[in-house]
Amino acid sequence: MDRREVAQVLNKPLALQLMSSDIPARMACTGLDGGPRVVPLGFLWSGAEILICTLPGSYKVRALAADPKVALTIDTTGRQPPHVLLERGTADTEVVEGVPAEYLEAARKYVTGQQWPAFEAEVRSLYQQMVGITVTPEWAKLLDFETTIPTAVERLVRERAGKQES
Repeated sequence: MDRREVAQVLNKPLALQLMSSDIPARMACTGLDGGPRVVPLGFLWSGAEILICTLPGSYKVRALAADPKVALTIDTTGRQPPHVLLERGTADTEVVEGVPAEYLEAARKYVTGQQWPAFEAEVRSLYQQMVGITVTPEWAKLLDFETTIPTAVERLVRERAGKQES
């Protein structure tokens, strides 16, 4: 997919709704042992990139240094019909001093108003450094299971229609 096609998917109202929701992104990457890893993460959508913050010594940071290719999903699979945003891209990492504003903005999706002051104070006292992970989407697909479905299911529907016409 080219950037324009990716942007078209990511700017659809349902994609924007999923990216602004309190649903964590599940990020898949290749582990240091060569096996797959998936981890749920809080994130922020910048309008062009997915921003994630974590600890400098975390496993995912070391794994991304070895292989920056990732896949992400943000989905409502517990509801019917499920809504699924799939993305693939490349992650860049950068150590930053203190707590990035993006981390706090992403955390506001998960931490309630009454809990916020204590949460922010604790985070600021605990983290001297963080790693900003920036994922640039290179491919995206939105499934709403009403107007868009997985490619394999689309293929089966076409095959069935072809058989019924014969």
